[in-house]
Amino acid sequence: MIDLDYLNFLENILTDNRKERFLEVLNNRTNHFTVAVEDVYQMHNTSAVMRSCEVFGVQGLHVIEQRFGKRIDKEIALGAQKWVDIHRYENATNCIQTLKNKGYQIIATTPHENDCMLEDFDISKPSALFFGTEKEGLSPEIMEQADGFLKIPMVGFTESLNISVSAAIIIQNLTNRLRNSDIDWHLTEEEILEKRLTWAKNSIKDSKRIEERYYGG
Repeated sequence: MIDLDYLNFLENILTDNRKERFLEVLNNRTNHFTVAVEDVYQMHNTSAVMRSCEVFGVQGLHVIEQRFGKRIDKEIALGAQKWVDIHRYENATNCIQTLKNKGYQIIATTPHENDCMLEDFDISKPSALFFGTEKEGLSPEIMEQADGFLKIPMVGFTESLNISVSAAIIIQNLTNRLRNSDIDWHLTEEEILEKRLTWAKNSIKDSKRIEERYYGG
């Protein structure tokens, strides 16, 4: 449970414009779709995917770091790491199981014999969108456990797009369709309170010291 008194205390430090902006952004955030990236070697690509999640309102990013574990490139992320929930996993198995337990279907974004074109994808089900490495794509484990396959229609000679470009196209398309649908895609009241608290902490200098003093630590 969120300590509402502490939340109010922190938000009183913020400007009214900042607090209003939080509520405006949270009103467009969703956990109906979430994004997962697997072993992306070029860290700036993971950071760029994070930026796309933030810009288009996807709250969660799941990063599998089995082979190429690195820190998020803050320069490329441009502050997005403050506003997006980043979940890290040591392997694909843990990531898949965690997301399935939360009710997500696993969608591999890759051409496949049973794939679905982006514009035909059913947005009604909570979905975890998986993006793979630049050269090898998604691992056999994820491909085998995927509930569906999604691809971007392309009409040129090139057969693939950079992962960050693919993610931006797919996330923008699906979230736009979601907001124009009758699906209940918004964050819950509890999730909104949690984000208000987290974002307030991320916006206030020395928030850890303030929290220690508030609780008498």
